[in-house]
Amino acid sequence: MNLQSVEIKTEEHIACLTINRPEALNSLNTKVLKELEEAYNSIARQADIRVVIMTGSGEKAFVAGADIGEMKDKTPDEARTFSQYGQRLMRKIEQLPQPVIAAVNGFALGGGCELALACDMRLASRNARFGQPEVTLGIIPGFGGSQRLPRLVGAGIAKELLLTGAIITADRAREIGLVNEVYETRTELDEKAFQLAKTIAKRAPLAVRQTKQLVNRGLEISLDQALNDEVEQFSRLFETDDQKEGMEAFLKKRRPKFSGK
Repeated sequence: MNLQSVEIKTEEHIACLTINRPEALNSLNTKVLKELEEAYNSIARQADIRVVIMTGSGEKAFVAGADIGEMKDKTPDEARTFSQYGQRLMRKIEQLPQPVIAAVNGFALGGGCELALACDMRLASRNARFGQPEVTLGIIPGFGGSQRLPRLVGAGIAKELLLTGAIITADRAREIGLVNEVYETRTELDEKAFQLAKTIAKRAPLAVRQTKQLVNRGLEISLDQALNDEVEQFSRLFETDDQKEGMEAFLKKRRPKFSGK
């Protein structure tokens, strides 16, 4: 891969993916979207990667939003293509086999908030700020924010944020369920995100992947269908080496060594 605006570092079965465009507050232009898609396509094929941490470079922003300079003069057809491209990337992240942790430092606005929403968990530093301010620009969210935000925080609070364009603090984001935890500094945020990723990476990889898939799919179908899915996936895991290893290790009071098979 020839990535210029995105960096990937892998350690202990964890891929740390950083958007590296600090001069533009890591804003999402077409080039960044394409590089993110390429990066996630690569990660999806690597069974050795068990967890992904997604973050932005610098002290000011996770992702300040989509690139307004690029969007300003788009025609309706060009805007449609841009929205579809962004939505495809967010869906790819959401459906990635591996769990994705967003480590949010600074601004996560517009497309940046939508990027965080597509991740499985969100951790934030105290200086993080979240919002969907599109109505202040004469538009609406185009990368899925109008749909994922209500699913995460409820329709009433989501409409308040979407209709006012308000920007909220990390503490408020945690209060409404947008963020899992808030940490004082960027350093602590990075440390805690890696600790969480390491914990997940030590669990049975196939079980982790199936759990992510079940939760995501269950939000889109009926409870009866979701429960049937759970039964099927539960039973299939009894064909795996990891199930045998996990239960044998439990009975012998030792730590399991999962192979992902």
